[in-house]
Amino acid sequence: SVLSSRSEAVTFSTMFRSEHPRRSSSHHEWRHNKENSNALADDVPEFQAYDGTPRSQMPDDLQEEQNRREHHTDLFASPNLIVRRGQEFRISITFDGPYNPSKDGFYVEFRIGVNPQIHKQTAIIVSPNQDNKGPWQSQLLENKGNIIEMGITPSANCIVGKFLMYAVVVAPTGLIRDKENSSEIYILFNSWAPDDTVFMHDDTERMEYVLNQVGTIYCGSISNVMKRPWHYGQFENGILDACLYLMDDATIPLISRGDPVVVARQGSAKLNSQDDNGVLTGKWSEDYSHGRAPTSWTGSVEILHLYASNGVPVNYAQCWVYAGVFNTFLRCLGIPSRVITNYNSAHDNDRSLKTDIIVDCNGKIDKKYTKDSIWNFHCWNECYMARPDLPLDFGGWQVVDATPQETSDGLYRCGPAPLYGIKQGVICYPYDSPFVFAEVNSDVIFYKRDKYGKLTKVSVNETYVGKMLLTKAIGQDVPINITELYKFPEGKFEGERLALQMAESYGTEKDRSVLPKVDVEMKVTVKPVTLGEDFQLVLIFQSLGRSLYNVDVFVSGNVMYYTGVSGPEFMSTTLQVQVDPSRPTVDVRSEEYMNKLFGHGNLHFFITGKVKETGHMLNIMHPVSLISPQLTVKVTGVPQVNQRMFVTVEFTNNFGFSLKDVTLTVEGTWVLPPKTKTYSSIAPASTITWTQSFIPMDPGLKMLMACLDCEYLRQVCGTASVYINV
Repeated sequence: SVLSSRSEAVTFSTMFRSEHPRRSSSHHEWRHNKENSNALADDVPEFQAYDGTPRSQMPDDLQEEQNRREHHTDLFASPNLIVRRGQEFRISITFDGPYNPSKDGFYVEFRIGVNPQIHKQTAIIVSPNQDNKGPWQSQLLENKGNIIEMGITPSANCIVGKFLMYAVVVAPTGLIRDKENSSEIYILFNSWAPDDTVFMHDDTERMEYVLNQVGTIYCGSISNVMKRPWHYGQFENGILDACLYLMDDATIPLISRGDPVVVARQGSAKLNSQDDNGVLTGKWSEDYSHGRAPTSWTGSVEILHLYASNGVPVNYAQCWVYAGVFNTFLRCLGIPSRVITNYNSAHDNDRSLKTDIIVDCNGKIDKKYTKDSIWNFHCWNECYMARPDLPLDFGGWQVVDATPQETSDGLYRCGPAPLYGIKQGVICYPYDSPFVFAEVNSDVIFYKRDKYGKLTKVSVNETYVGKMLLTKAIGQDVPINITELYKFPEGKFEGERLALQMAESYGTEKDRSVLPKVDVEMKVTVKPVTLGEDFQLVLIFQSLGRSLYNVDVFVSGNVMYYTGVSGPEFMSTTLQVQVDPSRPTVDVRSEEYMNKLFGHGNLHFFITGKVKETGHMLNIMHPVSLISPQLTVKVTGVPQVNQRMFVTVEFTNNFGFSLKDVTLTVEGTWVLPPKTKTYSSIAPASTITWTQSFIPMDPGLKMLMACLDCEYLRQVCGTASVYINV
């Protein structure tokens, strides 16, 4: 007889629990909590066949090609069936005799983890008959005697992960599972399914934010936006299993793996190793001898393979590496995501709306007492999802950040924080909205510290932080400015004032003191500067009153990490300016900064001025990101499947000194895994050329990217695209 009631089905699920889980292929699976591990499966029993009852064979046709195409999973390198929840997939099942729906009891069972249970939806039972009362739906599509075709629709909120699928025959003596022919099936989030919480309406957005395997991450500074290519590679061989392993390692309960809020939040913690031996070790100094410099990575695939192979954090990362790998994790599981770059990003330790800069008696930034910092740029991610846990309108794009900056509920993680709430100042809802709000809305407040330690507020800049937020455009390798999604235009709209008032009502602190009216305005401009060039700072003074003013100006220049941390000073100068108006210039010579330069090639200028007639103080910070030379990348050969082709990377050292310990990395989407070559020295005026062969195995547009890295040169990249014909 056919098992039809829900109570009987529960008995069916719990009756045959195994207390001895078998090992899977993962050699490090026992690190995980058994109850919450997708790497482990319980040892389900198999009863002997009962004479007279047709014995099923495990689905001998999973219709992988059609299912994967319809579920937009055909790009995955895995041979397994991979489908998306909330959408029907089809399987064919062969019996050893004609199937009679009215007499023969038959089910398909899906199990995930150890001790799966129906009430937790870790065990799912579906029937070809119209008697399913569980969360998944199924139907008999066709009956050809010994062969039937079933349509199965996982619920739109089901667990995301790897299930084992069994054919089960119901006999009078019990249940008969065809264990030997069980199949693995992966079920992912589905942005094409209207009932899934990650649903997106626009197909072009889904193509970009779920299916695109390559991207551009923006860096540099507000005055010199730079970009670097990144290979997300979410469909590459082994990446899906690596992402499931990360969910195991993050101890995400199986029953919570259908909730994108939980997956994104726990994932943001697991991507860094600050407190839980996560994927990446961050480092913001220049000693990378125990790993690789963050600037040397070209994509996520190698990083995830390394971590999944042994569970040891990979050295080293900075914000764009965290964001790039996190983007791979999210897109691989089916959560729409993108990388965001915030220019002039505030990092203030008390999450107020104030970034305090202390200036000493000589007009320089006092490094000892200045604890807050402003990053030239900071990268994080956005993921797209409904937020049924929050009021209406708080769904859509959510900020998540894997870079370890501050703890949230005891772990270094951030988000998901609803973008709508950040713009409106409604920052009371989870998670970490006050921190993100401060990153884009802080005021920069300058204090002068006298020799007795007394602090006097001298100026406030309300527009310096969160100056511009960029992300890659849909379908194009160009940036789009999304600043208006985070904040109202500065000083022009009532919305800005209301958003700040709202944020203050939830506990953020904004400076409301009134300073004397400013009588002179000071600005600075610099044309784009290539590394190794001389250049000029142009100071622009404008009188805001009726009198002529005289200003004593002090200019200091330091090399700087992109995180706002100052290094050695390389220049300082003073000048007297008569404002009527005036545009004095300050010459900066390459020999002054080149021998002290490190990291990303960032310089930081701090200009202070004192108006003699009024005593008012003027302060400006101006970062300069030096433009690095580019690599030349060329692709040659017949662009056709199964034909040998070549990628050639060329670089010329135009500096007057040798470059030491240089690494050169090249990789290509679906055509070339990451390859690295090292050079002990590249002499001045010499050129290196490296050619690597590859054989494309499938047609379509491919991108090859290369990155050169050494102590004096970071962010040196190049790309080339080629269309492969059949």
